[in-house]
Amino acid sequence: MKDRYVYPAIFDYADDGISVEFPDLPGALTCGDTDEDALRMARECMALHLYGMETDNDDIPQPTRTIDVKLDANQAVVLIDVWMPPFRDQMAEKAVKKTLTIPKWLDEIAVENNVNFSRVLQDGLKAHLGVTERKK
Repeated sequence: MKDRYVYPAIFDYADDGISVEFPDLPGALTCGDTDEDALRMARECMALHLYGMETDNDDIPQPTRTIDVKLDANQAVVLIDVWMPPFRDQMAEKAVKKTLTIPKWLDEIAVENNVNFSRVLQDGLKAHLGVTERKK
């Protein structure tokens, strides 16, 4: 697992915007209305795609050299780089929705007392598991 990845992206220009694909990362597709928007979306798309590959323990391919990327007339190669450590941290802290069941009477008392259910569940899980913070 690397901290920094750099891959070529193909920016495909059309009247309705810019579509972006990564020749080395099948399924990593995004778009934008402007170059700036497409670049931002490409970074986010690539980071999310690579994070998924890392999480699944997939082999991460070597990037194609930009000179070897074949283009059509309305396309351009743009090198996209992502620094993964902050993205991994962001994903680890991402909220996950859980559905749970409690007795109606307990829910009514908790609502009357303005209980933050998410906070109580987090605190309870930390106490139950004996942890105070995320392990990196």
